[in-house]
Amino acid sequence: MEFDFTATAALSALAYLVIGPFVGGLLAGVDRKITAKMQGRYGPPILQPFYDVRKLLEKEAVTVNKGQDFYVMSCLIFMIITGVLFFAGENLLLVIFTLTTATIFLVIAAYSSNSPYAQIGAERELLQIMSYEPMVLLMAVGLYMVNHSFYVKDIIHSEAFSLFPLGGIFVGYLFILTVKFRKSPFDLSMSHHAHQELVKGVTTEFSGRTLAALEVSHWYENVFLLGFLFLFFANGTWYMAVVGVVACLLAYFVEILIDNAYARMKWQFTLKSAWFMTITFGGVNLMLLYFFKMFGIL
Repeated sequence: MEFDFTATAALSALAYLVIGPFVGGLLAGVDRKITAKMQGRYGPPILQPFYDVRKLLEKEAVTVNKGQDFYVMSCLIFMIITGVLFFAGENLLLVIFTLTTATIFLVIAAYSSNSPYAQIGAERELLQIMSYEPMVLLMAVGLYMVNHSFYVKDIIHSEAFSLFPLGGIFVGYLFILTVKFRKSPFDLSMSHHAHQELVKGVTTEFSGRTLAALEVSHWYENVFLLGFLFLFFANGTWYMAVVGVVACLLAYFVEILIDNAYARMKWQFTLKSAWFMTITFGGVNLMLLYFFKMFGIL
C-alpha cells in the first residue's frame, strides 16, 4: 500500500498530532460541564481533564507488571497513528485496522493485570468490539460505493454528498458512537461515572502515567471518531465543511444527553441492538444503494 504524504497531508497530520489532544481534552471538559448542568450541579471547570492528567503524571509510577506499560503505550501510539493516517487522507480500511489494533492492546493490558475486575472489563471490551466493528466496516464500504475510493482525501474532495445515499449507515454509525464513546447505556467495560459496578473496568489496575497515557489516547480517539462522522457531509465545499463540524458538535451533545438519560444495559442488549442496527440500517442501506446504482438511479 502506497502512502502519498503531500504537504497538505503532512500539515493536517501534524495539526492532529499537536492540536488533537487539546480538542479532545476540551470535549471531555465540556462533557463534564454539560453533564453537571443536566444533573443540577455546578460541575468542574472545562479545563479539569487537563488538570487531572497533569496530576496523574506527577504521581509515583506503580504498575502490576512490566508488560502493562508497554501495552498501554502501544495503545496510545496506535491511536495516534490512526488519527495521523485519517487526517493525512489515507485509506479508510487501514485507519479502521489501526484503530482496532489500538483497542486490542488495551484489552491485553487489562488481561495482563490478573485482576478479576480488569479481566471482566477486558471481556466486555471485546464484546463491544464485536458490537461496533461490523457497522464501522459497512460505513467504509458505503463511502466507497458513493465516492469510488477508500481514501479519506478522495472522499473529502468528492463532489458526491454521502449523507443522502448513506442515510441508514449514518444512523447506524451514530448508534455505535455511543458504544465507542463509552456512554450509557453502553458503558460496559469502562466508565467515567461512579455507577460502574466494575470499579473502573479495564482501567482498574492502571494509575499514574499509565492512566494518563490512556486518557490522552481517548482524547485522540474521540477527535477522529467525530472525523468519521464529518465524512458524511464533506463534498469539497467550505460551507459543507462548516455544516459537518456543526453536525459533529451536535452529535457529541446528543451523546452526552443519551449518557445522562439512560441507565446502563447488559452486554446482551449491546450486542443484539448493535447488530440489529448494523443489519437493518447498514445492510439494507447497502443493498438499496447497490440496486439504485445497478438501475442507474444514482
